[in-house]
Amino acid sequence: MSAAHPRLSINQATIKHTTVAQAIEVTKAAGVQAIGLWREQVQEAGLDDSVRMIADSGLRYSTHCRGGWFTAEEGPARVAALDDNRRAIDEAAALAAAGAEGSRAALVIVVGGLPDGSRDLIGARERVRDAVAQLAPHAEATGVQLALEPLHPMYASDRSVLSTLDQALDIAGDFDPAVVGVTVDTIHLWWDPLVTDKIARAGREGRIASYQVCDWKTPLPADTLLARHYPGDGVIDFETMTRAVEATGYAGDIEVELLNQEIWDTDPAEVVRRTIDGFNTAVAPYLSR
Repeated sequence: MSAAHPRLSINQATIKHTTVAQAIEVTKAAGVQAIGLWREQVQEAGLDDSVRMIADSGLRYSTHCRGGWFTAEEGPARVAALDDNRRAIDEAAALAAAGAEGSRAALVIVVGGLPDGSRDLIGARERVRDAVAQLAPHAEATGVQLALEPLHPMYASDRSVLSTLDQALDIAGDFDPAVVGVTVDTIHLWWDPLVTDKIARAGREGRIASYQVCDWKTPLPADTLLARHYPGDGVIDFETMTRAVEATGYAGDIEVELLNQEIWDTDPAEVVRRTIDGFNTAVAPYLSR
């Protein structure tokens, strides 16, 4: 196995069927220096124990996944979603504080799709803006950056009414960059003919909280959520996107986040090995640091 690039981070979604302890173990064993955990596994292990394990691991904490899902109209469901996001902010703060030097207290935000029966994308986006405004004071107080993640347009109805970096940046622009930023994820943005200009804008505004990489290829599976592939196995131009992110001065960890049933069914150690190899081939040559 080739050596892991020092900026590579394993997002736990890539090795979904692991506990926090197992994810840390397989990441460290492969020589990877950073990890991002998912809330479900953290809650299963318990936040205090997860914090202890991250502190003992010596790994950097790259992002916490995920908050959001707050496009509902006013009512109990929206109140519950906002309360849950405040808990997610607290988790992100605690885990990042436990990580090694260079850890980022960034909470990835997948905002949610259209409420049942709705066709009002504009209204849903305005409710996203309102939700971020309600969460921003708590994020600022805890030192957490909310990382709005635009998703590919095929997810606009059910997962994210933010489909472009500009849409995310327009909302983030109401807030301090240290409080609200964006996630640049290759699978969600590679199709946009203006993506490099939008990455440059995100850099000028100091809002890139995370850079995530995985590949796209067709045919898509029946569940399009599980359409992610190892870097280099598909059609994404990682050179152009990575150079654009590097040009902004972003020097943080780069997460590989793979949602793919075949990958999930593979031994986690083998998945991490293949992730390292794909990253070293498709992404690392274009990193300036």
